[in-house]
Amino acid sequence: MLILWYNCPVKNFTKKQKSEIVYEKLDSMFHGRTCELNFSNTFELLIAVILSAQCTDKRVNQVTEELFKKYKTPQDFASLDNKTLEKEIYSCGFYRNKANNIILCSKDLIERFGGVVPSDFDSLVTLAGVGRKTANVVLAFGFNTPAFPVDTHVFRVTNRLGLCDANTPDKCEEQMTKLVEREKWSSLHHFLVLYGRYCCKAIKPDCENCEFREFCKFYQSRRK
Repeated sequence: MLILWYNCPVKNFTKKQKSEIVYEKLDSMFHGRTCELNFSNTFELLIAVILSAQCTDKRVNQVTEELFKKYKTPQDFASLDNKTLEKEIYSCGFYRNKANNIILCSKDLIERFGGVVPSDFDSLVTLAGVGRKTANVVLAFGFNTPAFPVDTHVFRVTNRLGLCDANTPDKCEEQMTKLVEREKWSSLHHFLVLYGRYCCKAIKPDCENCEFREFCKFYQSRRK
């Protein structure tokens, strides 16, 4: 049972109060856990995040374990033809699109950024295959810059718990970054990813063991 925050009934919690409870509890559960993608530098992280679209981190790590032994720099990837890279990343899914984006992204890095991954959002999203989520993940875990990436887990959990009321990832990011202190953005993102991955699953969420079911919109709707 959740402790009543500020002596308010659960049903009267504000979004701000909910976010503080969620952060505090998830921090106690996942404190010290790091990004589950394996990488040794920001370029490897960028490639891994591009590969992770609609693919599990476990699968990406299996692929990149061998991939990064063969190709280590933007120059290495830029010199590949699409067919060669497609074979290397086939098991990640959407391999044609991902291979094309990785090669074009590597060329972008060489031609416009001297082969170095830029550390600002506006530059990152100009790279091939890099959208808001990918750029924010690179900022958060590659450069230790506060960011709130919204992937499928974050989008699902924040909406279910009533922390936001968003119908797109961009709106979710906008609402959450206004709700939560900037210094908590990156860690809360990561906590929500882990909670969505292991507890608040898309198809069979573990509602009975959820710490937040007293104010979870999804759980309450299932009980009606």
